[in-house]
Amino acid sequence: MESFAVETSSREELKDVTSKVKEILKDNGVENGVCTLYVPHTTAAITINESADPDVKKDIVDKLSELVPRGKGYRHREGNADSHIKSTLVGNSARILIQNGKLQLGTWQGIFFAEFDGPRSRKIWMDWG
Repeated sequence: MESFAVETSSREELKDVTSKVKEILKDNGVENGVCTLYVPHTTAAITINESADPDVKKDIVDKLSELVPRGKGYRHREGNADSHIKSTLVGNSARILIQNGKLQLGTWQGIFFAEFDGPRSRKIWMDWG
């Protein structure tokens, strides 16, 4: 098991971490198994989606903000209830098969850290087996 840092620069953003995940698997000589990624934060998440067109990331963030707008009378006193809700909708973990040293992602797929309450320094935990 290993963790790595993710630095975000906006309140809400999707940050591609695919190359970092691949690097860690390669450095550890992982050939086959399942890669599990886990985000230990209540206002962040992880997802797999299209990585070829950067507009997809913006569309996802924009739609989530439309569905769960900031400051709409939530009871959470900290003022970031929308961030908690968005992270619940997206989810805090992902699993990807590994075969012959390669993540079995689709042609256009990438792994994204989803920040909903940044900018912050975050962490992703990673395991394989």
